[in-house]
Amino acid sequence: MGEVKVYHYDAFSAVPGKGNPAGVVFDADELSEMVMQQIAHQVGFNETVFVLNSKTADVRLRYFTPGHEINLCGHATMASLYGLKTRGLLGNQESIAIETNVGILPIRFEQVGDTINMEMKQDQPQFVPFRGDIGQLASSINLTSDDLDPSMPIVYGSTGTWTLLIPIRKLGSFSMMKPDSAKFPEVLVENPKASLHPFSFETRDTEAMMHARHFSSPYSGTTEDPVTGTASGVMGAYYLTYVNREAEQVKFVVEQGHEIGRDGKVEVSVTRQGQGMDVRIKGTAVFVREMNIELDI
Repeated sequence: MGEVKVYHYDAFSAVPGKGNPAGVVFDADELSEMVMQQIAHQVGFNETVFVLNSKTADVRLRYFTPGHEINLCGHATMASLYGLKTRGLLGNQESIAIETNVGILPIRFEQVGDTINMEMKQDQPQFVPFRGDIGQLASSINLTSDDLDPSMPIVYGSTGTWTLLIPIRKLGSFSMMKPDSAKFPEVLVENPKASLHPFSFETRDTEAMMHARHFSSPYSGTTEDPVTGTASGVMGAYYLTYVNREAEQVKFVVEQGHEIGRDGKVEVSVTRQGQGMDVRIKGTAVFVREMNIELDI
């Protein structure tokens, strides 16, 4: 029987109990993949991130849901880097590179008063059309097809992690959503392991441009991700690809988490670069508590 210390941070908010919780394990080089998965399962957050040494970057990050490893996670990246920075493990560096399963990504730190913001570059955006049954899709989150906005396409999008982007007409529909995640794989015929990300251009806060919720794949072992970094980034690429094809860049704020009492905000910045796009998100985090996890090994 062993014990591992896990640090709980809330990302995309400076207020404990808001934003998106993530578990962070520092100095994780001696942990096997099996043990990492066991820790993530016991922590129970949408993601737990493990900080390792890297031969090609400043640090290596591995991300685990309670059910499986994922390639990239925005809020867990924010949590771990905030932890590294505030614990003095990155010195005075204003920028670093992180090694992830999608490659080497640059991170930039920005001090605004007492707040530390982190800007994270994401992978090149990819999109795949959804060709499944729209009525079944709407029903899987307790809506009808009339709640969806037909002026914009439903597509799978990824800047490191695949999610299905679902445009919604009205802000009021978000409080009616109840995910039946067991139905997701049969509805998502092109990508059964994707999550669902309904969004709208109607917002609660005037400074935000998009409102969203994020429903996890049933394979992840969780139901809803309060405030999502990778999905927010891919929504910026979606905007330039499908909503405003003439714009060279876009900067905006995504609000998320209100319906489950975990409201937070993600700043998104996307710029066209040749045939690709430079996708970045920015946010902060806050330390909440330490946890000791008992291992069955």
